[in-house]
Amino acid sequence: MDVKSLKIISKNLPSNPGVYQFLDSKNKIIYIGKAKNLKKRVSSYFSNQGHTGKTAKLISNISFIKHIIVKTESDALLLENNLIKKHKPKYNIQLKDGKSYPWICIKNERFPRLFITRKLLDDGSEYYGPFTSIKTVNVLIDLITSLFPIRLSNYNLTEKKINNPKDELTLRLFRRNGHSIILGFNIGDVIKSNELKITEDQYLRNIDSVKEILKGKFSQFKTEMKQRMKKFSNNMDFEKAQEIKEKIAALENYQSKSTIVNPKINNIDVFTIISENDYAYINFLQISYGCIVRSYNTEIKKKLDENDNQILELGIFNIRSKFNSKSNEIYTNISIDLEKNIKISLPKSGDKKHIVDLSLKNVKHFRINQLKQRKHIDPQSHYKRILNQVKLDLSLKKEPFHIECFDNSNLQGTNSTSACVVFKNARPNKKEYRHFNIRQVVGVNDYAMIQEVVYRRYSRLLKEKRSLPELVIIDGGKGQLSSALDALIKLKLEKKIVLIGIAKRLEEIYFVNDPTPLYLNKRSETLKLIQQLRNEAHRFSLKHHRNKRANSLIRNELEQIKGIGGKTIIDLLNQFKSNKGISIAKLKDLKKVVGNSRALLIYNYYKSR
Repeated sequence: MDVKSLKIISKNLPSNPGVYQFLDSKNKIIYIGKAKNLKKRVSSYFSNQGHTGKTAKLISNISFIKHIIVKTESDALLLENNLIKKHKPKYNIQLKDGKSYPWICIKNERFPRLFITRKLLDDGSEYYGPFTSIKTVNVLIDLITSLFPIRLSNYNLTEKKINNPKDELTLRLFRRNGHSIILGFNIGDVIKSNELKITEDQYLRNIDSVKEILKGKFSQFKTEMKQRMKKFSNNMDFEKAQEIKEKIAALENYQSKSTIVNPKINNIDVFTIISENDYAYINFLQISYGCIVRSYNTEIKKKLDENDNQILELGIFNIRSKFNSKSNEIYTNISIDLEKNIKISLPKSGDKKHIVDLSLKNVKHFRINQLKQRKHIDPQSHYKRILNQVKLDLSLKKEPFHIECFDNSNLQGTNSTSACVVFKNARPNKKEYRHFNIRQVVGVNDYAMIQEVVYRRYSRLLKEKRSLPELVIIDGGKGQLSSALDALIKLKLEKKIVLIGIAKRLEEIYFVNDPTPLYLNKRSETLKLIQQLRNEAHRFSLKHHRNKRANSLIRNELEQIKGIGGKTIIDLLNQFKSNKGISIAKLKDLKKVVGNSRALLIYNYYKSR
């Protein structure tokens, strides 16, 4: 693929944080990078600025671009690291050794201890992370140990030592607010004034609470800390109150939810699907120890008799074969029926739902990107697809190739105008736009104005034997729609033209003889096309209204000059366009338009003001 095509693809990328992958002609990943803004970062590779060395060589070998959307820049950093380790792209030399990110481990042992590690062992322990900053981990551990007496020492706690009251190393394993924390077993009377006692059950309950914090569920602990802060403040112990305040701030800033989830979610395949009339789009995420290690999107041309369930089932089979996936569990967004030895889950909440939502976000952006590329490659097919969607959404008999829209403009009933804009094949046809000066209506009467211009427009088309639109849109609700219908009835066109109205308040669509409006999804391409027509009609009508009002003001002023008539005013406006243009015109230029005597009258009038 040439640089021009790659540049077009890069401009269609989303502006979200994420990871991009460059592939060569053999479909092999040659470079992986992260970005706070995918569109800006990837586009920078294909700008007109000259690249040298490794970057120029990289660009010359790029044949295709893939991307994965994530929630934050930190998530992008972590995902980039995981993918580089897995695929080892040849242009990621600076990261060839990889980088180990810190995790928080709750060790699988009696009286589980809490510590930082960069190695994940399959020993039943629980790991939380990874984190992009060791500082964040230290703040979090300090926060946890200030709330709970948690064992930090790696001292070997055998049953014999735990039950031996003379073993001082066993007794003092924690620090909390300056106190030693003592395990409360058969230890007799060893508890001293500066030491706290804790039983095994209490300790395990504390560990459960720590796990909740690491999962992001810390509202009750934040409430407890605020109560403690208030107590210190009331006792005038402001130093301790400030310490707790800083810890609360750290707790509020901590985010445990990310695209890198609890490593207990291991060896999972995630598949999501969205579809339209002709195409379905599938995203595949492969999860290993809580990390995304692969993302893949595909587009499938739909057959007439296929539904989304069948398409996804076939897609899963092909994609798993392509990547040799042996996972026994799949998360997805719709119900499917696969082999009995594969567990299918449709998550409703928690980390699992978070992963499915992320997959959906990626496949939606993939669809948008595919549509933009098809629009560039085959614009006719793109607009035909939109019109087919309009046909389905509005229950039309055929695709509305020719659409027209009307809008009125006036200021307290003065200088009333209307406009008709014309779209053909879902695109503006500005040569056929028409302005209307209202002739028959006096004052503010929007309904009568709509009826007048609709009647004038289509009586003219009938007289000239020109083609009629399949769809007419009126900017307004039921009242304006009824007035437009009256005009079509007079012309006997009510059965030949489909008439709808769009009300501004909630963007509801009204149909003739149907009191219940249609509410389209805000992201619907049908609604977007209707809004584009309505906005264009409003712009065009307002432009004519302002010009007419301005000309009226100029006329009123020029008419004050004795000896200046209507024809002279028209000649002046045609030449100088505005009152300001006339007022600053040179005498010799005025003479060329209206002659010596009238030019002198106008020139002296403006000079005397």
